[in-house]
Amino acid sequence: MLVIERSAHFNKKILLLLLFFIFLPKNFGQVYPDKSVHKILKSGINLIIDQKYDEAEKLFDQLDKTRKDIPLGKIYLAAVHIARSYDYEEPYDHEQIAKYLEGAKKISERLLKLDEKNIWNNYFFALTEGYIAYYDALCESWLQAFSTGLNSVSVFESCLEIDKNFYESFIAIGSFKFWKSKKTEFINWLPFIDDEKVLGIKYLKNAIKYSGYSSHLAIHSLVWIYIEQKEFEEAIKVAELALKDHPQSRIFKWGLARSYEYIDPAKSVSLYKEILNSYPKSLKSNKINEVTLKHIVAQQLVKMNKKEEALSTCNEILSINGYSKYELDKIGDRLDRVMDLKQDLIKK
Repeated sequence: MLVIERSAHFNKKILLLLLFFIFLPKNFGQVYPDKSVHKILKSGINLIIDQKYDEAEKLFDQLDKTRKDIPLGKIYLAAVHIARSYDYEEPYDHEQIAKYLEGAKKISERLLKLDEKNIWNNYFFALTEGYIAYYDALCESWLQAFSTGLNSVSVFESCLEIDKNFYESFIAIGSFKFWKSKKTEFINWLPFIDDEKVLGIKYLKNAIKYSGYSSHLAIHSLVWIYIEQKEFEEAIKVAELALKDHPQSRIFKWGLARSYEYIDPAKSVSLYKEILNSYPKSLKSNKINEVTLKHIVAQQLVKMNKKEEALSTCNEILSINGYSKYELDKIGDRLDRVMDLKQDLIKK
């Protein structure tokens, strides 16, 4: 769960942004009819946002064991595993994640065959496909991710055909409409290519107001859309709104910090340092996040003309050693860029 690939300082292929923020169901307007299931979903999703992964995993494991007839337990157990590894920049447990998602898909397909007009059965399948697409994207299986992602959006659209006010679908469809239009701007003069960016944003705003399980994702998706549109003040407003409910959430702080890079670099630096200092001390290694965040900070310091401090930060990064192969594969290119930045600073 939670953003574009930070290891490339937000320049990961746009597909990852599209897929990730489509599929993670807060402000519970539309709710699952079983109150006990709803309560676990509400609590567990909030725990994921607040990075309390172990507690969230216990809740969703309880759901999976007590409600084997629905796929939500398995979907969100996969979500916890993905979110924890993504946040901590640790290797994914591919076997366990695949087991949860494959199990969720089998249950979803069975329910859909029993009653294809049931809106929750459609939602289960769309959500499962969405997570599979997102995970494929994380693993850089781009064609497979895009194909599955399109299928997920199609089923979310089926939910709207059943109930036009099923706002759980708005986050997926709104995000898809915006990014599809954004990436086809160069040919939107053709008669069969519609510009649906405004409509996509409208869908997301509706999801923020009315969604049962996706309002925080609509908020986050909208932050990154505003950043893409260079509407940084709007992005800041939306990110700060999310942080009122989840003040410690790194995923929202990343978006806020990114927005402030263009408005107030000093504030951006402060936020990036907050993010770095917020990781639990119990992590075996947090080198990927440390290198990434300190490199971003160094770049902002250069913009502020604090070259000596930027050089010192580069030296801090380059003094780190003992990387694993996994860590070097993830940040080897970034370390080269840190060295280039250091050499530039020395020359000046």
